[in-house]
Amino acid sequence: MQPGLVTIAELGSGTDRENSGRFHLPVATTTPRRSARKAKGDGHLRRAEILEAAERIFVAEGYEGATIRKIADEVGVSSTALYMHFQDKGCILLEICERTLTLLLERNREIAAKPLDPVVRVEMMLDAYMRWGMEHPNAYQLVYCGRPMSAGLWPEDTADLPGQCYDIFAGVVREIAAAGRLRTGTADSAAQSLWMSCHGVVALLASRPNFDWADRDELVRVTLDGLLNGLVVD
Repeated sequence: MQPGLVTIAELGSGTDRENSGRFHLPVATTTPRRSARKAKGDGHLRRAEILEAAERIFVAEGYEGATIRKIADEVGVSSTALYMHFQDKGCILLEICERTLTLLLERNREIAAKPLDPVVRVEMMLDAYMRWGMEHPNAYQLVYCGRPMSAGLWPEDTADLPGQCYDIFAGVVREIAAAGRLRTGTADSAAQSLWMSCHGVVALLASRPNFDWADRDELVRVTLDGLLNGLVVD
């Protein structure tokens, strides 16, 4: 498995679509930087600072390579101070997943509400989904790969974020089907096939890092053009 990825088990518990615009989600830098030790009396450390530092280390060194001490050093505090905010690194990773999934959900809602052709909106959602997976490999692996995540691991109000993201996407695919623009299949089979195909791209990029892949932007574009041109009647 590529460094930067972790499974749940390891935690222990028509418009021109090409020019329609892309949604880019924030990405953590892959080179950790060590912060100066914070002086006593600086007050409570913001959780966001810990999460940002942890994601940089998870991506650069993998879940197993990341330690509470490394994360604390990156932020510039003691391990004891970090434990005041998070019980362990598994809890940190779960909160990173929650934050990034919330961002993906907001993007889907924003795209779904745009006054654009539904095919354009579907492409924009799939583009955002693939880029989110490539930019947040730990969160993607935890949520979409390996064993299904137990809802009990999530905060109660965010347990179904992946399902909400899919439901918004599938709703736009249903618009395409309702207009009689699908070449084959139903709204459900079309939505699921599109999702599965894009998942395969992200999963292979993550699991086969040493393969001589083409440029990622080109892979995303060719995947979406191939899928939608084959499935949708213009």
